[in-house]
Amino acid sequence: MANEASTQSVSSNPLRTIAFVGGGNMATALIGALASGTSPAPQFHVVEPLAAARERLAARFGSVRLHDGITADAFAGASIVVLAVKPQQMRTAAQALAPFIANVPVVLSIAAGIRTVDLTRWLGGYRRIVRAMPNTPALIARGISGVYADPAVVAAAREAAAQVLRAAGDVVWCEREEALDAITGISGSGPAYVFFLLEALERAGIDQGFDAPTARRLAYATFAGAVALAQASSEEPATLRANVTSKAGTTERGLAVLSERAVDQALRDAVAAATARARALGDEFGAA
Repeated sequence: MANEASTQSVSSNPLRTIAFVGGGNMATALIGALASGTSPAPQFHVVEPLAAARERLAARFGSVRLHDGITADAFAGASIVVLAVKPQQMRTAAQALAPFIANVPVVLSIAAGIRTVDLTRWLGGYRRIVRAMPNTPALIARGISGVYADPAVVAAAREAAAQVLRAAGDVVWCEREEALDAITGISGSGPAYVFFLLEALERAGIDQGFDAPTARRLAYATFAGAVALAQASSEEPATLRANVTSKAGTTERGLAVLSERAVDQALRDAVAAATARARALGDEFGAA
């Protein structure tokens, strides 16, 4: 069993050295945001078995230390380890990592569905685990992450994990780990719902005679402007909607169609279905 008390402190410089297991898009986004937004910039280690991915990382981040496999050297002196592999690869990666993390203050997992109890088992009893569910706007530092920390994680280590995630956007802490499944259904899958609606509004513009670039421009600006207006206002979305909806006007007629087609309920059902799938994936991956 891993020693529950780390011999390292994370209070003085929590992001001194960050080791990533996996060098894909999300890891790349976090490294880029941290390298440009943290002073002094941390030292990064990245374990990435694919040569092409290592070459891409080396070209973008010249100072990153790259490793083709999990070895002690990749994690020596690490202030935090970020598990950024696909869920189906997590058990193998965690079991390989287990011998090298006794003195690592905290492990941050950004893999969907993998629960702390299963990570602890694969990591040989290590419990200082923070789980996060980021979303794809993190790639441009506009994401949001739902985050849960095992009770064994001390405050300074929680803050270190949060600092990594805040480099890519906002952070919402969850008191219960199960809430991460709902975060997955809402904001993890949510960008795809928005893209789906953007597609529909763009097609509607084309139906009304606009060329595709103009229809897309109208759709994008409408979504971006509406969100910016909502964020700048103290009013609830329902009030903002009512403010745009004149009696017997064009907006009222359009909203009536959306109501008749139960678009509101369809979106809520989509979130519920994605949440249930996240829960099922946790059961599936954790069974190994």
